[in-house]
Amino acid sequence: MLTEPLCQTRRDFLHRSWNGIGALGLSGILADDLLAKTIGQPKTNSLEPQKQHFPRKAKHCIFLFMQGGVSQMDSFEYKPRLRELHGKPIPGTPGVSGELQGRLSFAHSCVGSPFKFAQHGKSGRWMSELFPNLATQADKLAFIHGIKTDNQNHGPSTYHVTTGSQFPGSPSVGSWIQYGLGTENQSMPGYVVIQDPRGAPCNGAAVWANGYLPAAYQGTLLRDQGSPILNLNRPHSLTEAEQRREFDAIKNLNKHHLAKRSSVSELEARISAYELAFRMQTAAPEIVDISDEPGHIRDLYGLDNGKTAGFGRQCLLARRLVERGVRYSLLVHGVQIGSHSWDDHGNVKGGMIKHCGEVDKPVAGLLKDLSQRGLLDETLIVWASEMGRTPFVNSSNPGKTPGREHNSYGLCMWMAGGNVKPGSTAGATDEYSLRSAGEGEPIRVRDVHATILNLMGMRDTELTYQHAGRIRKLTDIGGKVLNELIA
Repeated sequence: MLTEPLCQTRRDFLHRSWNGIGALGLSGILADDLLAKTIGQPKTNSLEPQKQHFPRKAKHCIFLFMQGGVSQMDSFEYKPRLRELHGKPIPGTPGVSGELQGRLSFAHSCVGSPFKFAQHGKSGRWMSELFPNLATQADKLAFIHGIKTDNQNHGPSTYHVTTGSQFPGSPSVGSWIQYGLGTENQSMPGYVVIQDPRGAPCNGAAVWANGYLPAAYQGTLLRDQGSPILNLNRPHSLTEAEQRREFDAIKNLNKHHLAKRSSVSELEARISAYELAFRMQTAAPEIVDISDEPGHIRDLYGLDNGKTAGFGRQCLLARRLVERGVRYSLLVHGVQIGSHSWDDHGNVKGGMIKHCGEVDKPVAGLLKDLSQRGLLDETLIVWASEMGRTPFVNSSNPGKTPGREHNSYGLCMWMAGGNVKPGSTAGATDEYSLRSAGEGEPIRVRDVHATILNLMGMRDTELTYQHAGRIRKLTDIGGKVLNELIA
């Protein structure tokens, strides 16, 4: 009969375990992180599918995050007035405040977009010539213009858009959605991250962190090379049957250890990931193996073109994750703040040609592919960046290759799929694309988050978690749902 002294031996055994999952760093895939606190009660599976608060078509969400600050007036906002004022200061900007006011108080000159714009689809959506493929999908998209973020610096603003707070430590959007809805696939994480193959975004893994939510809700990074998830593979010297026996032995030791304790430690919650990790050894490699995809699908995503292959693979994997029931996928394009990000302070023309050329075909391909498979209706697609750009450069002479500065008043986003109303629009910017047009408060990030939750069948006021003595929400003080975007 096992006795209490085995507690230390058990931990030593787990620490030395050599089955390939003993050191598994998969806090985002813990199937039973929220174990019952009362001995004798059954364990609860925190990833088990949950009911929506109200009916919505979307069962999955793909969040496309463009790191660096996409220039809205060179992509999705046609502002001919800027061409008229190119090289001149913006005339009359009353009511401008904050960092934007500071930039305008110095010498500046307007930068007209060097790209042609045209209207597309029955909706007549204005789009830049940089998106010829996405333009064919114009009638599937719903746009939000003039979104206000709380900070004009990349780090805090990236946090704000991806977690609802400009400060580190809050759960990401994907963590909240998985917390509220669980996942349909119990052999894969419910929240998967596919970052740019060239490197990590600003803030790194904090962009997909679980914050103060249980570890089960953290995003799991799907690696570009080697094993799709770090430390997942079983050593070649160990057979599946041997590994199964080892897991069963660990399970028995766990049960004995937990039987005499009234609370459950983080170690016990992490150990519960073993069963899911065991299943993932088959599921994860199958998902990332795209060798079975036919030629016309490879072409649709641009996989055989060096320019589009990187993001094309990310988008194709996102479709495969949707097919397999994964709840939330975060795709990141852009690396930190540099030539591989959308942060074009200099030569915005060259930068936008490069960035848009890398994502236009893959994103359009994703929309087409989901639609032809009947999956777009049950998948919410969100395109976002951390901020917009200014219509000017801080110089009295824009020069031959001008760039654009940061603008926390001009973020543009779009959505598609699910119950999104195709061709709809929320918000607007002024004739300079400088800030929100009209009277009243601009659209806030919390309003966008409330809308995303609504489109996933959840009320932001009901999706709550008690932390540090207060009730926390993704939208903090609450957001206003943008009903004009909802069919």
